[in-house]
Amino acid sequence: MSVLQDASPLSGGLWTPVCPYADLLPERGAAALVGTRQVAVFRTFDGDLYAVGNRDPFSGACVMSRGIVGTRNGEPTVASPMHKQVFSLVTGVCLDDPAKAVPTYPIRVTDGTVEVSVA
Repeated sequence: MSVLQDASPLSGGLWTPVCPYADLLPERGAAALVGTRQVAVFRTFDGDLYAVGNRDPFSGACVMSRGIVGTRNGEPTVASPMHKQVFSLVTGVCLDDPAKAVPTYPIRVTDGTVEVSVA
């Protein structure tokens, strides 16, 4: 799954519904448009959720949702599919070049629906 849906913020709300939690496959990314931002959403084997910007800061391509999910020293990560730089899913910082980062966004599950906030 690469693109979920165009999720527009609900009027007056800070959280945008993205997809049902069950639709996210473990260790696979999915892209969603939240407002005007492309967000990459990940579910780990442990069931934890992470949301980062979908734009790779090295190539400029919106491909982070297609990255390889893993861990480095116990920290959940995603490797860009373009040049394989590894980013922390917790902080967004590139573990190979700390001068680069992707934005991270709050993510939660409400009544079985994954929601992201980009406010």
